[in-house]
Amino acid sequence: MDLFDYMRTNTMKKESPLASRLRPRTLEEVVGQKHIIGKDKLLYRAIKADKISSIIFYGPPGTGKTTLAKVIANTTSSIFTQLNATTSGKKDMEAVIAEAKNNLGMYGKKTILFIDEIHRFNKSQQDYLLPFVEDGTIVMIGATTENPYFEVNSALISRSIIFELNPLEKDDIKILLKRAITDEERGLGAYGAKLYDDALEFLADVSNGDARSALNAIELGVLTTERSEDGLIHITLDVASECIQKRALKYDKGGDSHYDTISAFIKSMRGSDPDAAVYYLARMLYAGEDVAFIARRIMICAAEDVGNADPNALVVAVNASLAVERVGMPEAQIILAQAVTYVASAPKSNSAVKAIEAAMKVVETEKTATIPPYLRDAHYKGAEKLGRGIGYKYAHDYKNHYVKQQYLPDEIKDYVFYVPSDNGYEKTIKEYFKKIKEEA
Repeated sequence: MDLFDYMRTNTMKKESPLASRLRPRTLEEVVGQKHIIGKDKLLYRAIKADKISSIIFYGPPGTGKTTLAKVIANTTSSIFTQLNATTSGKKDMEAVIAEAKNNLGMYGKKTILFIDEIHRFNKSQQDYLLPFVEDGTIVMIGATTENPYFEVNSALISRSIIFELNPLEKDDIKILLKRAITDEERGLGAYGAKLYDDALEFLADVSNGDARSALNAIELGVLTTERSEDGLIHITLDVASECIQKRALKYDKGGDSHYDTISAFIKSMRGSDPDAAVYYLARMLYAGEDVAFIARRIMICAAEDVGNADPNALVVAVNASLAVERVGMPEAQIILAQAVTYVASAPKSNSAVKAIEAAMKVVETEKTATIPPYLRDAHYKGAEKLGRGIGYKYAHDYKNHYVKQQYLPDEIKDYVFYVPSDNGYEKTIKEYFKKIKEEA
């Protein structure tokens, strides 16, 4: 490294974003993801023992995929190299493979190749890596925000362990923000900033588990806010809201407003008030609520409160969730509004909820209820000798494709779990049952 390289490297370290500077160097510094890097977990043990096999990290932005790769880089005795699939091509891969072969042949050192955004590689690029992963020339670590089972070749998937990273918990984000404010070496500790509790709560909440988003916001706040007369930089709720570009309607320490709004939103849909439901939708969108979270609540309401009174409600809700994921904001608000108003306007029934609750209670108390022999699997040799399938009546051989037959175990043969309501399509279901049973 010459003088210019040295100066450039030092400048990049000082000027790099806070999220990059604060990136954990060891497993002990990593926050969150205990389901895969807890001390008793496979990945933790593999990193500590320096016995990494090819793996793929899958999860939303800011959850620590690159962080874990960097921790491995700091821990391993293997040679670590990195490519980004958005900017790298086959020539870059060929150069890495050639060097990996050389290091393995001459020095007996393995090469770990970290590929960020691996889903960006096309099929032929992914196929190129396959033989070198298989023969051990490289150990591949892929990182992707997309489902690897859809975006990564099945051959690479079969040779890799998939680790799914979850959005960080709110308390995890708080730990990182406090670390950022106090760390004088890599963080913002030297600036003398004070982060207020409501601002901390707000940033941790609206970052939606994305550590990078929260750290970028706190960095922007500290670097752009003027010092007060007391010499401190005060990061208030207003400053935090401006920096993360999400609005705080009324966030308190306990997060009551957040849960109150969600509660009112669901109850308005259940209560068939589309005007109130779309108002609370707008309120959540204005405050920066996660659109995926909103879409999940609509799907639940469609099943729980509409059910078979209008089976299309769940179809609309599920498709809205998929569309929101693909379209993004701001257009996603139109899709959510369509789903919300549909579910709120649909006829209501909670018969499905009552049915599963009643069935679950019976399952808990009647754990040994015996399935009738004629309903059991008869597709194997010797089944007939055991009485399996004998006496079963095939519904399609009878009028209305229905035949009276006991399907429940003897112990609970008279139980009724699903009682269709008189609302919407469930009235049709009730009339249909009545008709076929009378004609059987």
